[in-house]
Amino acid sequence: MGHFATGITVVTTLGPDGKPYGLTVNSLTSVSLDPLLVLVCLDNRLSSLHAFKDSKRFGVSILSEAQEDLSMLFAKKDSERPLSIYFQGKSGVPLLKNCLATLECETVAMYPGGDHTIFLGQVQALDVFDAATGPLLYFRGKYQRL
Repeated sequence: MGHFATGITVVTTLGPDGKPYGLTVNSLTSVSLDPLLVLVCLDNRLSSLHAFKDSKRFGVSILSEAQEDLSMLFAKKDSERPLSIYFQGKSGVPLLKNCLATLECETVAMYPGGDHTIFLGQVQALDVFDAATGPLLYFRGKYQRL
């Protein structure tokens, strides 16, 4: 699958303690336009998986090529993530600043998917930002740019 280029996102939610949780994800898929549905796949070993399951909401921040550092920050387990990198979306989910686009989703279903859980989310709000930069991509184990 490393030969399939993907975009890079950070998927976020709020835990029961009100703390934001997030991780780098390249398994974002558009499922339907009507209703607007997306899916993300989260590893079952993820320490914050319960927060995603319990909150029933998640945010998706689509990273620009200038945000490789954020991708790496959210790819590391238990890394220090300052609150200043987030903003609160319309639905209350945490999102990342300065992204190409953000999606705010309500979880409508969860499915087992091998060693992952598949989250199907209905998009409740989305914003596309005017960016002078392209998307951050991942291909053959390395970050790439258009």
